[in-house]
Amino acid sequence: MPDSMSEQLQRDMECEGLLECFHGLKQLDRDVFEALVGADEPLTVDEIAAAVDRERSTAYRAVQRLLQSGFIRKEQVNYDQGGYYHVYEPTDPEAIADDMQRMLNDWYAKMGQLIREFETKYEDTETPAGSVES
Repeated sequence: MPDSMSEQLQRDMECEGLLECFHGLKQLDRDVFEALVGADEPLTVDEIAAAVDRERSTAYRAVQRLLQSGFIRKEQVNYDQGGYYHVYEPTDPEAIADDMQRMLNDWYAKMGQLIREFETKYEDTETPAGSVES
């Protein structure tokens, strides 16, 4: 069961916690992202799989999650004799931070709306001060 908001706010948050909280990323996804950040050049899925010591298909699923969340980008490299392959590299950290800020602002607005709806729904059911039912 997910932690309540008050429990989450009392915990120390780390950057990795943000990645999980905002995008539902798993440990493997973070490992793949870190491998790409630490690489000197874009990597293929096979190179990523070797870097995180996982099967190619497992690494590919993590790459797909990272692509969907906007943490990495894909580039096509063409062979001279025809054909192509893809390489992956991290997205600019500023773009990722901007995206998380937008998500947070949207979440904040939605929570504010839900709180106002709660208040409206239950303000009519208040018992007047001083009156106690027997």
